[in-house]
Amino acid sequence: MSEVSLKSTLQGRVAIITGASQGLGFEIATQYVLAGASVVVCARDKTALATATESLALKASSKSSVLSMTADVARPADVDSLVKFALKNFERVDILVNNAGIYGPKGPIETTNWDDWVHAINVNLLGSVLMCRAVVPLMKNQGYGKIIQLSGGGATNPMPNLSSYAVAKAGVVRFIETLALEVAKHNVDINAIAPGALNTRMLEEVIDSGPEKIGKEFYEKALKQKASGGAGLERGAKLAVFLGSADSDGISGRLISALWDPWEDLAQHKDDLVGSDIYALRRIVPEDRGQSW
Repeated sequence: MSEVSLKSTLQGRVAIITGASQGLGFEIATQYVLAGASVVVCARDKTALATATESLALKASSKSSVLSMTADVARPADVDSLVKFALKNFERVDILVNNAGIYGPKGPIETTNWDDWVHAINVNLLGSVLMCRAVVPLMKNQGYGKIIQLSGGGATNPMPNLSSYAVAKAGVVRFIETLALEVAKHNVDINAIAPGALNTRMLEEVIDSGPEKIGKEFYEKALKQKASGGAGLERGAKLAVFLGSADSDGISGRLISALWDPWEDLAQHKDDLVGSDIYALRRIVPEDRGQSW
């Protein structure tokens, strides 16, 4: 997708973006505004959200709007209020970007605080499910919709000492694969993004936890990532724009890497994706690795 087309590819669309006060969520909101969308951004931190909203408003065109509301996606009442707020102001919701997330407790499962472990599941998995439950009926009635779910390394690889995060990220990808089939006949596309290793506040949390809690290997990997600068935010955000645009119509139920997959050309391969397990979670059997047992 070229820079020129990006400027108008979401013109007239209305998007809800969660966890948008900083990091990748803020970058996604920025790219959505630049692409012409009106956005409703939310986060739990009222002060950070206000600062982000002011910055986004400066980038908006005369044809788009930026509104915000403090909300915790793990709270059903907050989710309900957020969607009603969007409808009151725009009368529709075309796109949902589920970005809100936390790492949760760090350390071996037997030593982590159980309430913190469950809270991370509530935010990272159930919060996304709640948001989808709230917008899917609207999108079905409209006959159109896009849902973009942010995933992470835990979706495809074990993450020792970050078990709640890994469980939630794997679970949410299977959820979008399942939901994509449920809503396919309503012209609603749902996909997940693997944004890459980002240098955000969550990386700082890992480093601050130290090797004793997260393990020496992961700790050293985090230090190297910080030193190298990590993956840039922009590519993941632009993938979110692509998946929210008409260019991605018909692509659904996929986990797409912002860094490693040729997503700019996916529109040319829609027919190849239908009915395949490309960009999907699957079980590897011996035959996949050249074994016959």
